[in-house]
Amino acid sequence: MNTHHDTVGHIGHERAAGSDIAMAQLLELDAEVLAPYLAELTGWLAELTSSGPALILDLGSGPGTGSFALARQFPSAHVTAVDLSPQMLHRLNKQAAVHGVADRISTVEANIDGPWDEIGENGPYDLIWAASFLHHVTDPARTLAQAFEQLRPGGLLAVSEMDFFPLCLPEDTGVGRPGLEARLHAVTNTQPDHEWTDQLKNAGFIVEKRAFEIRLDHAQAGPSVSAYAQAFLAKLRSHATDLLEADDLAALDVLLDEAQPNSVAHRDDLRVHTTRTTWIARRP
Repeated sequence: MNTHHDTVGHIGHERAAGSDIAMAQLLELDAEVLAPYLAELTGWLAELTSSGPALILDLGSGPGTGSFALARQFPSAHVTAVDLSPQMLHRLNKQAAVHGVADRISTVEANIDGPWDEIGENGPYDLIWAASFLHHVTDPARTLAQAFEQLRPGGLLAVSEMDFFPLCLPEDTGVGRPGLEARLHAVTNTQPDHEWTDQLKNAGFIVEKRAFEIRLDHAQAGPSVSAYAQAFLAKLRSHATDLLEADDLAALDVLLDEAQPNSVAHRDDLRVHTTRTTWIARRP
């Protein structure tokens, strides 16, 4: 079982409509806690463009965390956000108004595995963004070919993937045996096997790859780190019932119980460690 594929949605894209609110909240927490990473990534994109992109396409936008990061980095750009979920796009439109960018973001409800007629109406694009999304399409080669066609010559496609779920707990939590989080990750197999270099080259792109290591202490991660840790640990816990030893499950349940003094909701020793990889693919 690969928990990354099963649980993360646009930190993966497979989700039932009823889970959209919870997924949107997790994605928004992710963007809030990892704001320094998003700023670094979009700053790198700015360095790679001779002039700021005017037209941007966000594939699998979810509630728009990538769209908003791009709109901040490129204040003259228009972003077209595409997602299959009307609930996600409704949330995106509401947040766009809150962020003051409603006039620069438009939405398209579409299945990216289907025809791109409506998606292409605002193109050709200068930049296409696909964050933790490409591994969920039915035919990645077809999607990359479509992206190539929708880019202007010299345009960029940014494909990002989460390399592993964030690690948030100290080695010894004071509950159960030390090393709980490492064992949880090991049994749920959160390490995906995404490697897009060859497929991007086969689609005609010139490719550059970069890994971003994210290490934030409690202060750097900010006040939302407790909710962030709670959300990710709860997702992994839902897959670990038949995989972890009983004492580890009991310890994890204590950590997830907000009524317990050792709960992640009350800790000041949480941190965030993860890596994310981005492929920058340029259309010649």
